[in-house]
Amino acid sequence: MSGDTHERSLASRLRLAVVRLNRRLRAQRAGDGISLTQVSALSTLHKCGALTPGQLAAKEGVQPPSMTRVIAALEEMGYVERRPHPTDGRQAIVELSDRGRAYVIEQITAREIWLDKQLAELSAEEREVLSRASEIIDRMAGN
Repeated sequence: MSGDTHERSLASRLRLAVVRLNRRLRAQRAGDGISLTQVSALSTLHKCGALTPGQLAAKEGVQPPSMTRVIAALEEMGYVERRPHPTDGRQAIVELSDRGRAYVIEQITAREIWLDKQLAELSAEEREVLSRASEIIDRMAGN
């Protein structure tokens, strides 16, 4: 087997494994009527702190008008708050409300509880391999 074929095989297997794991983690969400796009925006605000709608749209890879609709829905649900930009009167700053912060933490906790149960079923050696792999994947993702 050539190195190129082997690498494609590894790339394919890794991509599928990450997709499947992500799907299982997403399935741990409660059916609460909030879309994955909205959850992603909340997660970005949790990770990055307060942002302008344009910054949030850029980080989420969506067009600003789409993000405006997402923010409006999240604001209506009480998950985010808007405040005036401190130096640019044309801009607003969007940040998590206390309710939004609690929601994100609850979602993270539910996923981590599920993942902890899965990890507990593995051997110590398998957990060590995953620990090293998570560092490598994190580096590949640029974090």
